[in-house]
Amino acid sequence: MSQAKEDFLERSKEYWNPGKTSDWQRFGVDLVIDRREGYFLYDMDGKRLIDVHLNGGTYNVGHRNPEVVQAVRAGMDHFDMGNHHFPSLMRTKLAEKLAEVTPPGLHYSIYGSGGAEAIDIALKTARHATQRRKIISIQRCYHGHTGLAVQTGDQRFSKLFLSEGDPNEIVQVPFNDWEAMEAAIRVGDAACVIMETIPATYGFPMPKEGYLQAIKRACEKAGTLYIADEVQTGLMRCGEMWGIDTYGVVPDILVTGKGLSGGIYPIAAVVASERAAAWLKEDGFGHMSTFGGAELGCIAALKVIEICQRPETRSIVHYIADYVRKGLNLIQAQYPDFFIGIRQRGVVMGLEFNHEKGAMHVMKALYDNGVWAIFSTLDPRVLQFKPGILYDRFLCDEVLNRLETAVGQARAAAFGRARRAA
Repeated sequence: MSQAKEDFLERSKEYWNPGKTSDWQRFGVDLVIDRREGYFLYDMDGKRLIDVHLNGGTYNVGHRNPEVVQAVRAGMDHFDMGNHHFPSLMRTKLAEKLAEVTPPGLHYSIYGSGGAEAIDIALKTARHATQRRKIISIQRCYHGHTGLAVQTGDQRFSKLFLSEGDPNEIVQVPFNDWEAMEAAIRVGDAACVIMETIPATYGFPMPKEGYLQAIKRACEKAGTLYIADEVQTGLMRCGEMWGIDTYGVVPDILVTGKGLSGGIYPIAAVVASERAAAWLKEDGFGHMSTFGGAELGCIAALKVIEICQRPETRSIVHYIADYVRKGLNLIQAQYPDFFIGIRQRGVVMGLEFNHEKGAMHVMKALYDNGVWAIFSTLDPRVLQFKPGILYDRFLCDEVLNRLETAVGQARAAAFGRARRAA
C-alpha cells in the first residue's frame, strides 16, 4: 500500500467513518475507489477490479455509461434539479414511461432520491389507502435505513438507533414459510405485505414455486396491498424488466431505485395503482421531497429504461445468465464440499459456501485476484454475485477464471488446507 493511501485511510477514519473504514481493513480490503469505467474499478494505487457487486445494482449498465453520461450532460444545458412543488417536463415524462413499463394497473409515480426514501413513501401510501397501520415483512429482510424502512427490516440495522418496529405494527415472518405468511395476512388488519422479490441482503434465497402468487391472492382477499421492492431485482436483472414479472405477480405498489439512476444522478420511484395512490388526489402536498424526482435524475432514468428495453439487452442478459451458470457449475464441481449452492434468477446470483463466513473468505480472495463482490450481510455464507446486464463473454470468462482461483484459495483459508476435494 502506498503512503498516500495509508494517509488517506487515516483521514477517512478521522473525518468520515472510522468503524466502516476499519472494518474493511480488518477484512483485508483496502479499496479506495479512484477511476471507474464500464464494469471496472481502479483503486487509487492503480489496481484494477472487475465489479461484480455493482453497489447493489446501481451500476447495472456500468460505471459512467457513456449514453447516460451524455444524456445528463446534454440535459444540463437546459435543466437543473428542478423545483419539487411544480409540474415538471422530465418528471412527467418519466412517470409516463414508468406507467408504460411496469406491470398492468400501476399508474402514478411518486419520487424519492433513494430507495429507502421510496420505501417509506410506499409504506405511507399503503397505510393511507387501507387506513391500517400494520405492515407484514420478512425476517432477515432489508429495505433501507430511513424511518419506516429500517423498522420494517432486520434488527441488525434498526437496533443500533432504537428504531425496532413496534410488534403491534410490524409483523415479520420467515421467508418461504407460506403458513406463517397466510396466517399473518388472514387476520385482515395489515396495510401491506412488503417484500424484495428476491431478498438481496439475505443472500438471494429464491421464492418457492407459487409462493409469491399465493401471497398476492391472500392480500387481495384480505384487502391488504402487495408492495414489490424491486430496488435490486428490477431493470432486467432477473431477465425481464422487473423481477416480479418473472413470477407472474402484479403488485399494488412497485419500488425502484439504485440502477434507475444509471449511477450518475440519484433517483428512486414508487409506482402505484389508482387505489394505492389515492392520497395524491386528496392532498398532493402530503409527501414532499426536495431532491425526489430531480429533473436531471429523470433524464438519467429515461436513458436507463431505454437501454433496458432494447431487445438486444434482454438477449445479452439471458446469454450471460446461461453462460455464467455453466461456468459456476464447473467451479462448484471442483469444490463440492465448500461451494455448495448457486441461487440464480437471471444475473441475480448468490453463491453459497459451507462455512459460517465462507463468503467473506471468497470476497477477500476475489479482491486479491482483481474482482469485487461482497458477502451477504445477513448471511455471510452467501456471496452476492451480480454481473452487469451489459457484460460480454470475454468479461464473463475473466471473472469465472478469477473466481475459480479465488474459491480454491478461500477454501484453503476457511478449512485450513489447500487440497481440492476428491
